Amino acid sequence: MLNDLIIFSARYLYLLVIIIATIYFFFLPRNRQKDLIILMVIALPCIYLASRAASYFYYDPRPFVTGHFLPLIPHASDNGFPSDHALLTSAIAAVIFFYNKKVSSILWLLAVIVGASRVLAGIHNWIDVIGAIILSAAIASLAEYWLLHSKIISYKK
Repeated sequence: MLNDLIIFSARYLYLLVIIIATIYFFFLPRNRQKDLIILMVIALPCIYLASRAASYFYYDPRPFVTGHFLPLIPHASDNGFPSDHALLTSAIAAVIFFYNKKVSSILWLLAVIVGASRVLAGIHNWIDVIGAIILSAAIASLAEYWLLHSKIISYKK
């Protein structure tokens, strides 16, 4: 039973993050939708590119490789750093943070659950999840700061 919950969360819970963010987007006023799209178009690719760069500088073997066990989810034995699922969910939570702290809090909680599930499933170490969260939060913050101070986006908090 617990393993089923871990597998479900590790594999599919990220979809709930996308659904919640999409629903939230459609309830925003048109001008804030535009600003959110601009922030996402800048932040999400930058977060992804930074994660790929980070994976070249830091190699973290997956726990099932070093621990010689079968993970709950079949996975390639490649570099685990950073966790792509944790990266995606925390990137969305980080971007939404600038628009709605309550919705972002829910998304952050789900992002942590996704990351923890991937650790419990044996396919990531905590550093993979924490690294993804730090990358997402830092780059989303830098993107928001740059866009806001360059007057590319103009929403009022």
